[in-house]
Amino acid sequence: MDRASLGARRGLGREERAELLALAVHRDVVELADRCLAGAPGTRVVAEPSVGTVPLCVREPVVSERFVVADVLVTRAEVEHRGQRGWAMRIGDDLEATVAAAICDAEAESGEGLAAEVEQLCRATDRRRSVEAEREWAELAPTEVQFEELES
Repeated sequence: MDRASLGARRGLGREERAELLALAVHRDVVELADRCLAGAPGTRVVAEPSVGTVPLCVREPVVSERFVVADVLVTRAEVEHRGQRGWAMRIGDDLEATVAAAICDAEAESGEGLAAEVEQLCRATDRRRSVEAEREWAELAPTEVQFEELES
């Protein structure tokens, strides 16, 4: 069973949902969050959206040492919605989409209202990400260098 079909059976975990909401299209996540708010007034911002940086680390493949490539601009926010805490962090300085992602996270965590639609948005984002990755690999494949193995 592949990862996608396993995820479809069990639902998304919170970490996977956060990752996918961070990648969701601005318009889609904001529209869904607006609908979540309409169904459950009283949402409160726990941590105002704040912009900062996080280090982007990679592991060097030869000696497996980690090093910082760059600092990445991110926005993070936290809300309380439907009695649940929702949290989000997105790359860039898009405050609106970050708060929207936090609202969607809380909605999904509550299991009420539009929780199923949040899951659908995450799954659509995952499919879009997969298609984009396949397209990128297809563009890169012709540039791959093939080395011959020398026999000793």
